[in-house]
Amino acid sequence: MADTEDYPITNRNRLRRKHERGHYDRETVYVILDAAMICHIAYVSDGQPYCTPTAFWREGDTLMWHGSSASRMIRAQSNAVPVCLTVTHMDAIVLARCGFNHSINYRSVIAFGHASLITGEPAKLHAMDAFLDRYFPGRARAVRPPSAQEVKATSFVSMQIEDASAKIRALPVHDEEEDYAVPCWTALLPIATTVGAPVECERQHPDADRARDGLAAWREGRRLDEILTETAATYAQ
Repeated sequence: MADTEDYPITNRNRLRRKHERGHYDRETVYVILDAAMICHIAYVSDGQPYCTPTAFWREGDTLMWHGSSASRMIRAQSNAVPVCLTVTHMDAIVLARCGFNHSINYRSVIAFGHASLITGEPAKLHAMDAFLDRYFPGRARAVRPPSAQEVKATSFVSMQIEDASAKIRALPVHDEEEDYAVPCWTALLPIATTVGAPVECERQHPDADRARDGLAAWREGRRLDEILTETAATYAQ
């Protein structure tokens, strides 16, 4: 299926409220996913629902994430179990003149599919390199190669997106006409996660080069979602 096609609208991904905020095209879904490093994955194990946060990345229409080989999440997701993966970016707090009209501006994605364990040493080694290079382009070449024990101790899971939807709210303060007479301070409060000043290792190697080792995009003061969008484009090339 071409990346430009919309995801099918199903009972799982159909927006029940605020339909105008919904998006089912791959481009919008991909953009929101690629701007995130952490997702939450919901699944059921032995009748008990769980929702686990983890780092993830996208390759085409496939999502991948990692975990310890001994973790409950990895054990539960190893055999093509149904999962739901979500990502949310909080962009602003909307302060209004009544509690009902207070809100949050956000971008979110909910994606459905079946999780399967990535097996075989070549595939696992590719995933380990991709896990670094997706966020820090070229870093897999700079670090020490993983040991056999590290490969054994780490597992990766992949999920082909079967259907997904994005939901976006990007609206200003809005009140009922009669409420504008209420003397209450109102505003839109932008929210962003930004990169701070690095705290370097005390034993930094004299030949280490931050830009060469995958950190060229990670400059102090930059927004995290903008950095991840940039590195996603580099990784996709």
